[in-house]
Amino acid sequence: MNKREVPASVKDEKLIQKRRDQMIKGAVELFIKKGFHRSTTREIAKAAGFSIGTLYEYIRKKEDVLYLVCDSIYDQVQQKMQEVIDTDQGDIESLKSAVISYFNLMDEMQDEVLVMYQEAKSLTKDALPYVLKKEIEMVEMFEKVIHGCVRNNEVELSEQEIKLIAHNIFVQGQMWGFRRWALGRLYTLEEYTELQINYLLNGINKGGQ
Repeated sequence: MNKREVPASVKDEKLIQKRRDQMIKGAVELFIKKGFHRSTTREIAKAAGFSIGTLYEYIRKKEDVLYLVCDSIYDQVQQKMQEVIDTDQGDIESLKSAVISYFNLMDEMQDEVLVMYQEAKSLTKDALPYVLKKEIEMVEMFEKVIHGCVRNNEVELSEQEIKLIAHNIFVQGQMWGFRRWALGRLYTLEEYTELQINYLLNGINKGGQ
């Protein structure tokens, strides 16, 4: 699925990227406080540090800003996951390391994750499938790690089990961000991660018996 292009009246690609980066940063902070629907384009422009006239040189409508925000966040998460997750090693230690790295990333980007989780449903029908495809690609990274464990006889799991476990890991990491108001009172990030890994490994071991 091809990237959805957002038309701009400005032709300088470097300037477009610079202004959109400012827009994304300002919009994330605004959406956390007010949500997408309650935020106006004028407020988005102000949060980005320029006029509403300038804003409309780089987008056509408010929904374009939401798309750019979600697209940027997914790109950042995916890129950072690729840097820290080893999909080729194929053992339990690499799976544990992948979970720890991912949960740490979700903690680092918890504001962005919260916006992504709350506002992705408001994307337009043509933008949503593209953004969700990126999420599936990230889930597939965990599938590859688990497949490696199966291939090396570390665990015994069916294809259905592998897919469900990968989705569970992905959501458990996000949950640290969107349930932080409750989880942060109960656990440190390290405690939360250790407990989730223990539950994960217990489930995998039982599934392989």
